[in-house]
Amino acid sequence: MTRVSGRSCIVTGAAQGIGRAIGEALLDEGANVCFADMNAHKIAEVAAQNAARAARAGADVTHAVVDVTDRDQVRAMIAHTVEVFGRLDVKFNNAGVNKPMNFLDVTEDNWNFIMGVNGMGCMIGMQEAARQMIAQGGGGKIVNTASIASRQGFDNVAPYCASKWAVVALTQSGARDLAKHDITVTGFAPGVVATEMWEQVDRDLMEIGAADRPGQAMEEFSAEILKGRVARPEDITGTTTFLASKDSDYMTGQIVMIDGGMTLV
Repeated sequence: MTRVSGRSCIVTGAAQGIGRAIGEALLDEGANVCFADMNAHKIAEVAAQNAARAARAGADVTHAVVDVTDRDQVRAMIAHTVEVFGRLDVKFNNAGVNKPMNFLDVTEDNWNFIMGVNGMGCMIGMQEAARQMIAQGGGGKIVNTASIASRQGFDNVAPYCASKWAVVALTQSGARDLAKHDITVTGFAPGVVATEMWEQVDRDLMEIGAADRPGQAMEEFSAEILKGRVARPEDITGTTTFLASKDSDYMTGQIVMIDGGMTLV
């Protein structure tokens, strides 16, 4: 398939998990992809490992090291992408963090860290991508990563929930403001996905006494999934490629749930 053939895309948080899977799925359908992450060594490896995949699809691949909370670094990432690919068509604001703490133990540092990356990082990414798209003309697409935690609060990850609710609000606000420039803003909300981030969350929940054994948190969350299993990253990418393609041109301001039926809204 070639739904995104020739489109130039950036995916942040692409060194592993959902972000890497998003970028690889885009490459498979002919998009040029900049894999971006703050882990310099790992993101360089990911790009190198995907060179052959890009060549098979007649696409190109590059990478950028970026702290999404640093506007100068975000601008540099976009400038690099445009230098390599010629323009920016699609920007995935996927980078995110979580650090569980029991509700009464949440600190200002915990709140600011999570809201900074997941909230402000998304806002900066949207703004700078939109500025590039407006300057070059021709519209564009911005896609934000929300979560099931953007639809209901969970007691051990309150700042994370708040940050993902913020992503929904930013998606709606951006969609309203950028429509006049033919830029769509959408998002997707994964549920429980078998990634390195969920493995870390599982360890963190044990550390704060919210789980007694490895895998308990994922098992308990999975019990609510109508599909009967946790997601794999490839369960997410059909939707993300759709959101990057012309097939979603008449969609904006919407968040697509991809959680196996865990949250019905």
